[in-house]
Amino acid sequence: MSTDSDAIGLAIEPPARWRDRVRAWSGSVAYVRATDTLIALAAASLPWSTTALAVFMLLWLVAEIPTVDWEQFMLDLAEPAFALPIALVALAVIGVAWSETSWAERLQGIKPLGKLLLLPFLLGYFQRSQRGLWVFLAFLVSCTVLMILSWIVLALPQLKLAHTASDGVPVKNYLDQSQEFALCAFALALPALTALRARQWRIAAGAIALMLLFIANMLYVVSARTALVYMPVLLILFASLHLSRRATRLLFASVAVASLVVWTTSPYLRQRIADVGIEYRAHDASGIASTAQRLTYWRKSVKFIAGAPWLGHGTGAIRQMFAQDAVGQTGLQAEVINNPHNQTLNVAIQWGLIGIVLLYAMWTSHVGLFAGRDPVSWIGLAVVVQNITSSLLNSHLSDFHEGWMYVIGVGVAGGMALRARRPERILADAGGVRAQ
Repeated sequence: MSTDSDAIGLAIEPPARWRDRVRAWSGSVAYVRATDTLIALAAASLPWSTTALAVFMLLWLVAEIPTVDWEQFMLDLAEPAFALPIALVALAVIGVAWSETSWAERLQGIKPLGKLLLLPFLLGYFQRSQRGLWVFLAFLVSCTVLMILSWIVLALPQLKLAHTASDGVPVKNYLDQSQEFALCAFALALPALTALRARQWRIAAGAIALMLLFIANMLYVVSARTALVYMPVLLILFASLHLSRRATRLLFASVAVASLVVWTTSPYLRQRIADVGIEYRAHDASGIASTAQRLTYWRKSVKFIAGAPWLGHGTGAIRQMFAQDAVGQTGLQAEVINNPHNQTLNVAIQWGLIGIVLLYAMWTSHVGLFAGRDPVSWIGLAVVVQNITSSLLNSHLSDFHEGWMYVIGVGVAGGMALRARRPERILADAGGVRAQ
C-alpha cells in the first residue's frame, strides 16, 4: 500500500521538485566523471574515427543537457564567443530561403556548420568542469600513438588500418594527420618552456622530444603543405608572446639551421615543394594539380561573389554555381565542386558580406578568449590561429575533422580560460562535486 502511495506521490510531484531531483542526480560524482570521460573519449577518437567521434559527442551532449543552468546559459549567449557560432549557423538556415539549388543541397549546406552549435555548451560546461586537461591529454596520447604507427606503416605499408593514398598515413588522410601533429607539437611548446624555466629537466626533455618527433614525422614522412604556412605563423606567435628578444633570436637561428639540415636530408620535403611549380602549370584534373585547382576555384569563386556580394547565392549553392560555370568547359575549368578550398570564399559564395562579417567576428571573439599567458590559453590560441591560417588554403571550419578540432579545442580551452577568469561563476555545489 505504501508503494502505491509513493508511486502516486512521484506522479504528482511538482515540476520544480522533479528538476531538483534531476539536478542532484546529474551533479553526482559518478555522473560528472562519466560526462567528463565521454568528451575525453571523443577527443581521443578524433584522429581515428568519424563515427566514434559522432557517437561520443552525442552521448556527451545528452549527458550534459540535464546539468545546464539555462538561466546562466541565456546570459552567456549575450557574449560574442557564445552567440556568434549560433548566429553563423542561423544565417546558414535562413540562407536556404534565397538559394536556388535543390532542397537536398540546401540542407547539405547547413550540415558543415552544424557542429558550431555545440560550442556554447562546451564553453559553458568547461567553466564548471575541472577536468578539461583530460580532453587535451586524451587527444595528445591518441595522436602520439598515431604518430608512432605512422613511422611503422612507412616501413610496413601492409599494416595500414585503412586504405589511404599516402605512405605513412595509417588512417584517414595526410591533411587531417598534419593538422593534428602540428597542433600537438605547438601545444607542447609552452609546457616545455615552463618546465625548462622551473628546471624540471625530465618533463622538459620529454615534451621537447615529443615535439621533435611530431615535427620530424611531418618533414620526413608525410605532411600537408598547408602546414608549412601555419607552422611559421604559430612559431612567430609563440615567440612574440612567451620569449624575450634574446631567446627569440636564438630560437629563429636554431630554426634556420635546422631548416637547412632538413632541406638537405629530406627528399620528401624537397619533392613536396617542387610539386608546387608542377601543379601550377597543370591544366587538367587527371594528374597532380592541387595548386592549379585552387587558383581556378578561387578565380571562379570571386566571380560568383561579385554576382551576389551582400547576401550571396544562398545555402548549398556552391556546387550549383560551379556546375553552371562548367558548361562547355574542359580540363580544370570543367570541374564541379562544393568546396572552393578557402573558408572565406566558401562563406561568401553562400552568404555574402554578412557571412564574412559573422565568420571573422567569431574568430576574433575566440581569439579574445585567450588573452592569458598560461598553457591553456596558449593551446586555445593555437587552435584558433591554426584554423584561421589553414582556412586560407582550405575550408577547414566547414571540414569535418578540422572543424571538430576547432569546436572541441576552443570549447574546452575557452571554458577553462573563462573559469580561471571568473571564479565567482562556479556554483558552490558544482564546484564541490567536481573537486572530489
